[in-house]
Amino acid sequence: MTKHTTPSLLVLAIACALAACAGAESPTEAGHAAKPELEHASSSAGLPKGEIAAGKTLASTRGASGQSCVDCHGADGNNPIDETYPKLGGQYHDYLEHALQAYRSGDRSGSVTSDLMANQAKALNDQQIADLAAYFASAPSQLRDLHGAN
Repeated sequence: MTKHTTPSLLVLAIACALAACAGAESPTEAGHAAKPELEHASSSAGLPKGEIAAGKTLASTRGASGQSCVDCHGADGNNPIDETYPKLGGQYHDYLEHALQAYRSGDRSGSVTSDLMANQAKALNDQQIADLAAYFASAPSQLRDLHGAN
């Protein structure tokens, strides 16, 4: 073997060993009770995994303004009470998470509807945002591409 081959093989062996061990410890082996898998993967927003069932419950729960998500956006997020309110059903969960984080931080404000959303979102924690995004992303989509629309 050449002197470059041995370190390369060692690095490869370590990488394989780490990959094999990465998921080996189960929650019960770590001393924790097994936890059911959450239904939605984490996103580019850096939030925890979202749980669809928890999001569905939260979407019907009244928030700081006395309104719930479904009061304004409709069942499954597909029947907004005003044409200026977006349909949420089937929207990308990453987009929903980023939008709710922006409302919560005040980065998305300046109009009556965005100020209403900021008021709603400021009480949400990261898990709740992830759950709402997972729920609305899982709902049937009635979104349409407006590219080229007059």
